[in-house]
Amino acid sequence: MSTIAQAVSCIDGYDPDALRVDKAAAAIRACLAPIAGDERVPVRDALGRVLAQEIVPAINVPGHDNSAMDGWAVRGSDLISAGDIFLTEVGKALAGQPYPGKISAGECARVMTGAVMPQGTDTVVVQEVCRAEGQRIAIPPGQKAGQNVRAAGEDLKAGVPVLKAGKLLRPAELGLIASLGIGEVSVRRKLRVAFFSTGDELTSIGSPLKEGQVYDSNRYTLHGMLARLGVEILDLGVVRDDPALLEAAFRKASASADAVITTGGVSVGEADFVKQLMEKLGEVLFWKIAMRPGRPMAFGKIGNAMLFGLPGNPVAVMVTFHQFVRDALLALSGRTGSFEIPLLSAASSQDIRKVPGRTEYQRGVVSREGGAWRVRTTGQQGSGVLRSMSEANCFIVLEHERGAVKTGEPVQVQLFEGLL
Repeated sequence: MSTIAQAVSCIDGYDPDALRVDKAAAAIRACLAPIAGDERVPVRDALGRVLAQEIVPAINVPGHDNSAMDGWAVRGSDLISAGDIFLTEVGKALAGQPYPGKISAGECARVMTGAVMPQGTDTVVVQEVCRAEGQRIAIPPGQKAGQNVRAAGEDLKAGVPVLKAGKLLRPAELGLIASLGIGEVSVRRKLRVAFFSTGDELTSIGSPLKEGQVYDSNRYTLHGMLARLGVEILDLGVVRDDPALLEAAFRKASASADAVITTGGVSVGEADFVKQLMEKLGEVLFWKIAMRPGRPMAFGKIGNAMLFGLPGNPVAVMVTFHQFVRDALLALSGRTGSFEIPLLSAASSQDIRKVPGRTEYQRGVVSREGGAWRVRTTGQQGSGVLRSMSEANCFIVLEHERGAVKTGEPVQVQLFEGLL
């Protein structure tokens, strides 16, 4: 038995002829290892990249105890009276302009938000509750020592790691790194993904349609979905059902990319040489997944590149990409932690037909109605009806064991926002 076959055979319930969605996803993840290689980039250019180093602060953030509010900085030990306390204002501290002296008992200093706490003070009383009579400041009862002060290192402490390798760098992480005075970071190199469509019936945009042909839409949806993941993209176009051309495409793709995605050529009854070529050039498994749409799928490895052979129907391509390929590519890119697409609950606005024994991904529209989230299908759900994806804003995910859905019953949805 080969390496991939051994890995997936260990998955409990693995059955290539009737593979559950969760088992297919687990089988794929069991065969993946992050790509090697990293590069240093300016922090501004690191958005959407995967961190390749641990970030350990060399400084505290904030660097000093500072005021969290506008008001007066006082000594907590002065807050001992049950009534108003009168303190003498001896100076002020602004953000970036510290008070140079020390505050003694019975004194206070005017402070603004972000100002370094004057020496001798440990508490800020907000200006709204105080009464100023010239330099004489009345502090009301009920104040607590240490209130309204941000301690040095409260956000980030010197020497304590704050970001681990494998972290996706979002705007918050860029700001965090910049707050430490770091101008460049090491990130994983971008994952390289090659893809092509197969089939004599396909033609590229710009070429006239011949009888029986259709324009290839899959490469455009794949390009869009891959672009959202921030990978390097290599589009190899449409490859005819010719063994020599297909072999050349597979060899080129696997030699230049970390992952290869094909559409078409994996269904029962399609040209046998497509499957034979995949098996000749590498180690490829062919699955019949218990799902709709997207039942036929190939997974394996050609050379050093992971291979994902998706169905040819446009909706099936998008469904299988987001249920299997997306997470696999993120894992290959070195991402750590959880990055699965979350499931949310909404009430169905209609009856939905469904038979147990497969997971279904119906295209839906989720909206707020009367204070509650409700979802309806987009209508016709054929795997070739790409319009159903354009009109939808979510997948309605109907679980493997579930049967028909009645109006008002809760269903799980995957939102498209930020995904598709």
